[in-house]
Amino acid sequence: MSVPPSGPQRPDGPSRVDMEVTRNQSQLFRAECRRTITEMDTACKRMQSDDTKRLDQRVRDIQFLRKNLEWKLEEISEEVDVLLEMSSRLAKALEVCRETLRVTVVCLDERTRRLPSERRHDHVDGELLQEREVCEAAGLLLQRAGERIAEQIRLNRSVLQLLEQDVEDKRRAEDVDTSCASMTSRCTGEGPSSFLPSVAVTPEQWENTSAINLAHAEQQKADSLHLRALAESVLERAAADLDERVQATTTALQRNVSELQAARSQMGEELAQVLSELASQQRTSADLLGAIAENEGELRLARARLAVRRQRPSKERCHDAAQSLLLAEVQQLHAHIHKLREARLQSEDEQRALVRCQRELQENLEVKASSLHIDEVVCARHREPGAIHRF
Repeated sequence: MSVPPSGPQRPDGPSRVDMEVTRNQSQLFRAECRRTITEMDTACKRMQSDDTKRLDQRVRDIQFLRKNLEWKLEEISEEVDVLLEMSSRLAKALEVCRETLRVTVVCLDERTRRLPSERRHDHVDGELLQEREVCEAAGLLLQRAGERIAEQIRLNRSVLQLLEQDVEDKRRAEDVDTSCASMTSRCTGEGPSSFLPSVAVTPEQWENTSAINLAHAEQQKADSLHLRALAESVLERAAADLDERVQATTTALQRNVSELQAARSQMGEELAQVLSELASQQRTSADLLGAIAENEGELRLARARLAVRRQRPSKERCHDAAQSLLLAEVQQLHAHIHKLREARLQSEDEQRALVRCQRELQENLEVKASSLHIDEVVCARHREPGAIHRF
């Protein structure tokens, strides 16, 4: 606003009319200034109020997104902890599976050291081979599940980093806008003389950034839940399969041990009977030998009598009853001795057969004892630490 120039001055000073005009013009100018000041003050207050409302709304928007991000951050963090626990369970289950496989292989190797007559593919070997197959298959499933869990943990931690960075950015932006909303004209220092253009994004882009992070986190959470259910199923299946196979193998071993013990007991009884029969046969052989010696003595006596009777005078050498009896006795004694010698030879054959039975039974007892030691002691000792528990 400008003040109109005054009229020409006379040498003797301004007139009263000019002074009145000047005063009126000054009053009008002052009134205009007051009106302008009032209008500018009202406009500034209105703009500050609008700015404060917009900043407050912005702070609330940021808080809303930040809380959503923090909730999702907490969910993903908890999911990582659960997956770590699941990974530990899988690792322990895999270790148990590998230990069971080691024990199974050791038992198979020990059973190959049985004596040749016992080295056959029996039902225990069949169960051990099935147990080995189940252990290998279960170990492979557990290992793959563990690898998938480890990869999912890595993905979840990557999402955690994105969410943590987003939350930190939201917190800083919230602090900045909260500080701006609380500022007044009295607490401001001297601002910058010029403002640099910011690398700004549109509100839609700003919301989409967090929405993308939230959607990514939700997807990883869903993948984690699905993977955990799958891993739980693998653990249950592996434990059930191993339990079933180990129990079947243990039952087969126990049954085989019982059969070996029964066979060894029966062989022991048969060996005792054979030894008893061998002793009896040896006594019979001795009795036969004594009978042969006695009959030979009787034969010598009869022959001596016949030889003495030949010394009778020729007229007295008649074939009387005594001579007939002596001759008949010699023949009978020859028959007795021949029969006794045949019986003794047969007794010796029986003894040799009994000795063969004795040796065969003793060898079989050693074989059964060796097999029994492997199944009852060696395999049982190895299998004790391999008991399966629920994973």
